Amino acid sequence: MSDLPSILIVGAGAIGSFYGAILKKAGCSVSTVLRSDYKAVSAQGVRITSPLGDLSYEPDHIYRDGDLPEESPDFLILCVKVLPGVDRVALVAPWMGAKTRLVLIENGLDIEKELADAYPDRPLISCLAFIAVSRTESGVVEHTAYGKLVMGCYPQGTDESSRILSQLFIAGGIKVDLTERVVAERWRKCLWNTPFNPLSVIANGADTQTILDTEGGEELIRAMMHEVVAVAAAEGYPMDEALIDKNINSTRKMPAYTNSMALDYLNGRPIEREAVLGNVVALARDHGIAVPHLNTVLVTLKMRAALEGRE
Repeated sequence: MSDLPSILIVGAGAIGSFYGAILKKAGCSVSTVLRSDYKAVSAQGVRITSPLGDLSYEPDHIYRDGDLPEESPDFLILCVKVLPGVDRVALVAPWMGAKTRLVLIENGLDIEKELADAYPDRPLISCLAFIAVSRTESGVVEHTAYGKLVMGCYPQGTDESSRILSQLFIAGGIKVDLTERVVAERWRKCLWNTPFNPLSVIANGADTQTILDTEGGEELIRAMMHEVVAVAAAEGYPMDEALIDKNINSTRKMPAYTNSMALDYLNGRPIEREAVLGNVVALARDHGIAVPHLNTVLVTLKMRAALEGRE
C-alpha cells in the first residue's frame, strides 16, 4: 500500500460523499460507484456545503454500478443502506482485489457478518458515523453538524489498516476514535438511532427539535433508549444510563435535524427499519426482555408500510 492509498466509495449518497470528501482532502485518490447520481456527479462533481468549508470535489473515477474496475482500490468503503434484498456481497465483489481492505460505514446492528463470512481472510473495518448530513438533490450534500467516526476491526480489535485509515480521516479534518470493541460501539450508536430514526418516519419526517419539544416527545425517546440499554446489557454490552442524558443534551444543542431515514421515507425510498429497529426487537425477544415502546413503533411502521404498499 502506498503512502496515499486509493479509495473507492460504493454508495456515494450523503454519508459516502462526505467521507469521500474528507479522504480527498487528505490527499487520497477517491473514486465512486454510483447509480442515480451518475449523470449529476459526472457533470458537476460532488457538491458539499459544510461548517468545515466547501468540501466539493471531483472524484478521480466515476463508475456506474455494473462497470468493470480499472483497478482494485486499497480501501473499498461501503456506504449503501442495509435493506432487505440488497446483496452487499455482490455489490463489492467486482472491486475486491487481493490488496483491498473492506470498510463499512453503515447503520444498524448485526450488519457485518455476511461480509465477514464472504471474506473470512480479510480484515473488515466497521465504522459508525456520528454526523448530521443529508443528500438534498442529485450530487448535492448538506453537512450541518458533527462528523466523528468510531472504527475498529470486526468483531474486535484494531490493526495496521484501521490505524492507517483513521489517520487519513484525521488528516482530512474530522475526529476518529479507534476502538477494540466495535460491536459495543454499535450499541452506543443505536441508543440514538433506534428511537429517533423510526419516530421521525411515524411523525411524517419530524426533525429532532420537533420530536423532543412535542409534549411527551422527550419522555418517549427516553423510554425507548432505556429499552435499548436493557437489550444491549443482555447481549453483553452494558451501557451507562448517563448516556441517555448525554445523547439528548447533544441533540438539543445541534440544529434541528431531519435524519436520513426520514428523508428516505419522504422521498419514497426504502428505510432501514430492520437494521436499525427490527434487529433490536428480535434480540429482546430472544432474551425475553419486554420492549413495549420499541415494539409498538416497529409494528406501527409495518402497518404504515403495508398500507402504503412499501413492503
